[in-house]
Amino acid sequence: MKMSETNTRTRLIKTAARLFREKGFHGTGIAEILLKSETPKGSLYHHFPAGKADLAKAAASWASEGMLEIIDAAFDDASDFRDGATTLCFKLAKFFDTAQEWQSCPVSSVLFDGPGNEEFRDFAGQIFTDWADRVSQHASRLGIESDSAEPAAETLLLAIQGGWTMARAKRSSDVLRRIPSLLYG
Repeated sequence: MKMSETNTRTRLIKTAARLFREKGFHGTGIAEILLKSETPKGSLYHHFPAGKADLAKAAASWASEGMLEIIDAAFDDASDFRDGATTLCFKLAKFFDTAQEWQSCPVSSVLFDGPGNEEFRDFAGQIFTDWADRVSQHASRLGIESDSAEPAAETLLLAIQGGWTMARAKRSSDVLRRIPSLLYG
């Protein structure tokens, strides 16, 4: 792939991810994505042959990679699982405060508002599984017994997902910062 093709593809993905977060899948049109990304229509179908559906999956994957990086950054230097979980919640709270356009979870806003087909739900399910697996790996590395690592990861991610929604409703990232004390005392 040529450098300009990579830049065009990346620009389409980032623009679509932002618009899907702000307006949802159905509220975002292809024309708007093309306009905001300054991309000709032919480039969209060159990079994403199935059009908006392929682009939505690429945008969700891009956002998921960012979340995996945040998870790793939070847990890499943690002294224990609680420390990593606390750092993760605080990083997400800071992100909530600084990135005003992040109005909803980047994965659910794209995939659950998407075409409503099984493929999209399975794709979203795999992304959430990848996040839980990554947190679970960190939990095991930090001393959580293997049979408790997966439930610990899922509990944390469920709290974060719900916390993000509540933080949006209350317009306050403090909800995210409170998660560790609510979960771990």
